[in-house]
Amino acid sequence: MVHLNENFLKLPGGYLFPEISRRVRAFSAENPPKPLIKLGIGDVTQPLAPAVVDAMRKATDEMAHKETFRGYSDDSAGYDFLRNAIADYDYIARGTSITADEIYVSDGAKSDCGNIGDIFGTDNTVAVCDPVYPVYVDTNVMAGRAGELGADGRWSDIVYLPCTEETGFFPALPDASKPIPDLIYICSPNNPTGTAATKEQLKVWVDYANQNGSIILFDSAYEAFITDDTLPKTIYEVPGAETCAIEFRSFSKTAGFTGTRCGYTVIPNTLERGGVSVGKLWARRQNTKFNGVPYVVQRAAEAVYSPEGLKQTRETIAYYLNNAKVIRDGFEKAGLTVFGGVNAPYIWTKTPGGMPSWDFFDTLLKKACVVTTPGAGFGPAGEGYIRVTAFGDADATREAVQRIVDTL
Repeated sequence: MVHLNENFLKLPGGYLFPEISRRVRAFSAENPPKPLIKLGIGDVTQPLAPAVVDAMRKATDEMAHKETFRGYSDDSAGYDFLRNAIADYDYIARGTSITADEIYVSDGAKSDCGNIGDIFGTDNTVAVCDPVYPVYVDTNVMAGRAGELGADGRWSDIVYLPCTEETGFFPALPDASKPIPDLIYICSPNNPTGTAATKEQLKVWVDYANQNGSIILFDSAYEAFITDDTLPKTIYEVPGAETCAIEFRSFSKTAGFTGTRCGYTVIPNTLERGGVSVGKLWARRQNTKFNGVPYVVQRAAEAVYSPEGLKQTRETIAYYLNNAKVIRDGFEKAGLTVFGGVNAPYIWTKTPGGMPSWDFFDTLLKKACVVTTPGAGFGPAGEGYIRVTAFGDADATREAVQRIVDTL
């Protein structure tokens, strides 16, 4: 008889965003009084940059001719033209020592954040911020690293690092009563709280990881939204990170690739544990389970780094950041307590009067016809908040803010 992976059966209910979709579909069937405006799931609304589309079109034309057709890539880590472009712009230009051979192109940061666990033993202790992007927790539950789910909504074998208003939405080192975590997830700019870490804050964790042999799994999917030049865009701007950190990046929000799928993971050659290169293990995993990102998509991603591509994608990011300002300003004028939305596309907002997150979500859905994300879906510390994204259409965002203000 076949035995299922019982760790999957431990997962409570559905994944957060399908549950939101289920509630939205049910409400839509009731003939809502106004058209729905979706500011919940962080999907982009603006089209790909013209330079990206041109590169994709050209690469597609190449696929129509025998002389320029591309099949399997020689290396699942990506074509040299894209890896070199990433290294030059995202790392060498930032003063780091990261090179192209330390970059592994993939179909997105979400996939890599989940798949990275394949190369680590199930006996490793995992630490996550609370609130947290659900993928970090759920994939470790699936792998058997989480233990049992407690009545407080936390898993027994996971170390939770509070990221609350009191901590400035950045985690402090765990106290001595907790086990030293082997794998530490940190996201900056943070999803869901919309706050960005300083070099000084990251240095504390880099030093801690190096002292204890831990590895930081650093999700930097939203780095393109950092406008403060004093803030690091990569953890490798912090001395010592090359020996303790893996970084995940994405073109999804940077360049609108949510439906096109492209991202990359950086594992420095100096990162070893037990005398084994972590990067080589990841390469072995990818070569076994992954055939690489399509050539057409990689050419499109390369175009993001062209002068035209950089200009066009920056304009789109500015568009979303202006949406974030509209949301912040509107909510603050309405008396709501608001965080984030300055160096990130997410606004983290306290619910009025301490209302439970899902209740406020339902209120805004049914009365304002606006879809948000309940903070409780990101972990126990997210209770009492909602997350709103800046990825909507500008006119729709203004309308949504006005509807919410009118509802309060």
